[in-house]
Amino acid sequence: MESSNTGLIVQALTHAIVEHRLLPGAKLAEQKLADHFRVSRTLVRQALYQLSQKRLITLEPARGAFVASPSADEARQVFSVRRMLELEMTRAFVREASDADIDALREHVAREQAAVKGDDVEGRTELLSHFHVRMAELLGNQVLAEVLRDLLARCAIATLMYQSSHAAHHSSDEHAELVACFAERNVARAVKLMKEHLDHVEQGLNLDRPVPTHDLGTALAAA
Repeated sequence: MESSNTGLIVQALTHAIVEHRLLPGAKLAEQKLADHFRVSRTLVRQALYQLSQKRLITLEPARGAFVASPSADEARQVFSVRRMLELEMTRAFVREASDADIDALREHVAREQAAVKGDDVEGRTELLSHFHVRMAELLGNQVLAEVLRDLLARCAIATLMYQSSHAAHHSSDEHAELVACFAERNVARAVKLMKEHLDHVEQGLNLDRPVPTHDLGTALAAA
């Protein structure tokens, strides 16, 4: 039961980060979390440790737990790893996915587009992110799906910190184009489209922009 409770806390906090409801640098107070989930601080501590292992939060001695604030270089590295994994996953998907798998992905895109049109920010964010995980799930590769979940959560933090206000790359439209290409079983074009899609997402991040700080002294030093 304890491990189940810990898993629920990990899942809830991960979703809050991915859906942009928790900002980078936000403090995660153990007692507040324990009260919210109605569990002991020991279970909360275990959940925070698991999240720190996934690099979604940082644990600082004598200060506590905070939502991670990845550097620009780390954000670039995350996208580099995503390309390595997802371009190969795209090759495998085009070759191995059944027509039913492609239909399932097409249905997922339909839900994305409904969320976009309905201005459902949280639903849209989660669905756009899960598209890539869904491909791994449909391939039956749960290990890959778990790795992508962690990477996409870290991407969500980078998006909050570095996304340009004017950036708009129409990810759902690009997902729809990818699915249409999968249905044509065109491996080379599908890989090209996936690379372009990931490039567009990364290009939407202004990684040279100074990152806002939560420290008052640091913030005022430049004034």
